[in-house]
Parts: sequence; structure tokens; C-alpha cells
Amino acid sequence: VKESERVKEYSDKLLSIVNKVRLVGTEFFDTRVVQKILVTLLERFESTISSLENFKDLSNITLAELMYVLQAQEYRRLMREEGVIEGAL
Repeated sequence: VKESERVKEYSDKLLSIVNKVRLVGTEFFDTRVVQKILVTLLERFESTISSLENFKDLSNITLAELMYVLQAQEYRRLMREEGVIEGAL
């Protein structure tokens, strides 16, 4: 994940690659995609992953659940940043 890249952009790019791999007949399970995402996330998502680990077995989390949690966290962070900018003006 690049620092400037949004979660949705990253997941779309990764899923595009996964779908191409699946088209050539290789099995690529969602659990593996979830693992790849968790390993490649930026440090700013560490607290989110730690919270998930406390409440869920990450080996059983679905791709949809993971993406929802990450996008929600990113949205909250962006809203806080906007609030700080508006407050400074």
C-alpha cells in the first residue's frame, strides 16, 4: 500500500490481480487475499488490526468484513483531518 493510496483503490488493484490469477485456473482463496492485505497494510492501520485480533479470529475474517473495517477507519481518520483543517481556519 502506498501512503497516498486509499483502501478502496488498493483493494480494487489487488482483487484485479487475484481475478486474473483465478482466470488462468489457479486457486486463490479469499483467506489468502485477507492475509496478503493484512501483511501489506501501512502502520496507520496497526491499531485497527490489533482491535480486530482481540475480537475476531483473523483466519476466519471475510474479505468483505476486512474491507469494511479498513474503509470505516480510513473514513474516520479523513473526517478528523478535515475537522482539524476547518478548525484551523
